[in-house]
Amino acid sequence: MEIRSIKGNTFCIDTGMTYIPFYKINDEKIIMLDSGWSKGEREGIEELLEKNNFKVVGIICSHFHIDHVGNSAYLKEKYNCVIAMPAYEAFVCSSTVNLKLYYSSQTLSDVTEHYGHSVCKTDIMIFDNQDSVCVQGIKFKIFHTPGHSPAHICIITPDDVAYLGDSLISYEVMEGAKMPYAYILLEDLKSKIKLYDLKCSRYVVAHKGMYYDIEKLITDNIDFYKGRAKGVYSVIEGSMTMEDILKASIKKFNISVKTKYKYNLMERMLRSYVEYLCEVKIVKLNMENGFLKYSKCL
Repeated sequence: MEIRSIKGNTFCIDTGMTYIPFYKINDEKIIMLDSGWSKGEREGIEELLEKNNFKVVGIICSHFHIDHVGNSAYLKEKYNCVIAMPAYEAFVCSSTVNLKLYYSSQTLSDVTEHYGHSVCKTDIMIFDNQDSVCVQGIKFKIFHTPGHSPAHICIITPDDVAYLGDSLISYEVMEGAKMPYAYILLEDLKSKIKLYDLKCSRYVVAHKGMYYDIEKLITDNIDFYKGRAKGVYSVIEGSMTMEDILKASIKKFNISVKTKYKYNLMERMLRSYVEYLCEVKIVKLNMENGFLKYSKCL
């Protein structure tokens, strides 16, 4: 892991898997934008913070997914820092019971085992009508991009550096992604279109992308996600249950599924694509002989 300078007082921790931006208030105090994954990242992040004598006084979270809030509770306990997060996302990760509302196909025990470390207490709620948030006296602009998660946000530092979180994926991710995740693909695509209006001097994508201009990246993201949706559409033959489509998609995209955790993840990912196909009215959902089945619209 290493610290990379972006612009002014805005830096990022390069974990090897992700970029975690932070804003330096002074030589000691920093505000992190997301906190990274607990498994595989915590030790390196903590080592970098201690090596540079940094004290985390605030964390602004783009959304509640485990690779973005996995260290929030830990860092809050260690540094007594404040945590800011979109209000709905804060509600979801406030308890394992609330997390199960999101991971509904898994038992509470499974949710606790796999996602329990993402539970944290949020001090500052960011609401849908807010275009900024003040943390430790520092004002950050907020750009709302729901879709990847229910209330995902982008965060712009005082240096005019936009942290895009997972609202876009980098070209590096596109090269290897079998089926990138979106909670509601239709809304995610709308948010990607909104990003054409976001004008900043630098842009940081969580999963290792740093850019001066994102116009082409936005277009390529939209095409990539729509292309994956077309791929899902192509496997639908006759009337199929969601599980039928899942099995066909796993085969088409050559996805390795060896654990129930991965299977549940794939089911959540696929559902967004199938629902998108229903929203754009090229697939329909019907009840057939007591089962919900999807078929192409004629």
